[in-house]
Amino acid sequence: MATPQVSSDLVWEIVRSNNSFLVKRKASGGVQLSRDTLNLTNKHARKWAGFVNEKAIGVVPAEKGGVTVLSKKAEASQQPAKSITETTYSGGKSTRKTYVAVANQTAKNGYRPDLRQAAVARASAIRHSYKEPKPTPEPKLRGSKAKKAAE
Repeated sequence: MATPQVSSDLVWEIVRSNNSFLVKRKASGGVQLSRDTLNLTNKHARKWAGFVNEKAIGVVPAEKGGVTVLSKKAEASQQPAKSITETTYSGGKSTRKTYVAVANQTAKNGYRPDLRQAAVARASAIRHSYKEPKPTPEPKLRGSKAKKAAE
């Protein structure tokens, strides 16, 4: 494993207040969010910043109802083009099998345990967003209005 030239803590201290992934919202009470694809919760925090950590994982939507898992390898952390690998799980696969595959990929490749639950939650939210909403049924008439309509 190659040793990083700069520690991830130092990188975070330098870029935490100003980077291309940072989204600041004054209207929502000054909340800071992140657009980083390797950030599972979209919170602007050192814990979730995928571009800073040597090993990170991200879940993004894929075509036809699928999910793509992006994983960042520690060996190639200084080579951005080689550091990210993509694994796509098709939409035809059952959701439970997709969640198990995402959890296993996170756990078996030595990623932090807290990323496992967040990755499965992100995959679940993506799969849920593909569902068509049910049509709202017409409200039933009740009481005297129902009696008048029945006559």
